[in-house]
Amino acid sequence: MRILVVDDDSLAGEITAAYLEALGHEPVIALDAMEAASQLDTHADIALIVSDMHMPLIDGLALLAMLREQGITLPFILLTGDAPPPGATRQPGLTACLQKDTDLDVALARAIEQAFKA
Repeated sequence: MRILVVDDDSLAGEITAAYLEALGHEPVIALDAMEAASQLDTHADIALIVSDMHMPLIDGLALLAMLREQGITLPFILLTGDAPPPGATRQPGLTACLQKDTDLDVALARAIEQAFKA
């Protein structure tokens, strides 16, 4: 499955992409929200979005809101270096909010599985 990874920190984005590749997915990396929108236009087969929360200009929650306003309803997983903020998981359209820690690979695999359970 093709997954869009949005992270302004290229190293963090590459680490997330490596986790996804290890799970058998095909990551596409974007460094900001505008590039993410462009990648969504370019790759019609993107099935899920994994975004960093804290990015300059347009953060992960704002990206989620922008995509929902455009009618894009793909599953959306938010990553944060901090503890997930209270109520983040109740954000409309947000599949999961995960902390970037040593268990991220396991948590990300679980969140992706949950996103596609019927």
